[in-house]
Amino acid sequence: MNLRKYEEMNSQQIDALREVGSIGTGSAATALSALLGCEVRIPLPEVQVLEFNDAVEKLGGFETVSAGIISSLSGEINGLMLALVQLDAINLILKHIMGKQITGYDELTELEDSAVIEVGNILISSFVNALSELSGVKIVPSVPQLTIDMQGAIITVPMVACGNQSDYIMLIGGSFLVEGKELPCRLLLAPDVRSLNYLLHRLGIDG
Repeated sequence: MNLRKYEEMNSQQIDALREVGSIGTGSAATALSALLGCEVRIPLPEVQVLEFNDAVEKLGGFETVSAGIISSLSGEINGLMLALVQLDAINLILKHIMGKQITGYDELTELEDSAVIEVGNILISSFVNALSELSGVKIVPSVPQLTIDMQGAIITVPMVACGNQSDYIMLIGGSFLVEGKELPCRLLLAPDVRSLNYLLHRLGIDG
């Protein structure tokens, strides 16, 4: 039976997406290790389907300012993926790539923006590639775009992309472990409901 809304997903379907997330984030850790020149580990991520307000609160609140790296998905799956990165993680990225730190998002230059976008691109592409390989579904991510804003505003973008088909969103949580320090990173996956049904069918868990 086809899902009509995200919140109709059962535990088996969410567990399958969690396994995909584990493979995708593991691939991302390997790519980030090469980019940063140090060991990066990302433990088993949690995958949750949360109501919009609950998702934002879990991420630290509506007014928490973050960098959002957004990529649209096309091919056999339509929707958006969003990577949320906060200042501590950005400083760690800049320290390893450029040997510098910043005290606020307004200090980011065009070159530093590019470094942050590349990390978001690695996170999104690794997850999308894992999803594509496991399901046999063609998924094409667009060139990612960077936005700096309050999280409540940033997360509104994938919610609108869902076409108001649901007040829920899929949150893929995890943390980088870099040099013994834990830094939160979050991915939000927002396929439209038709795409979600097709994806679950190709994974063999369509209910």
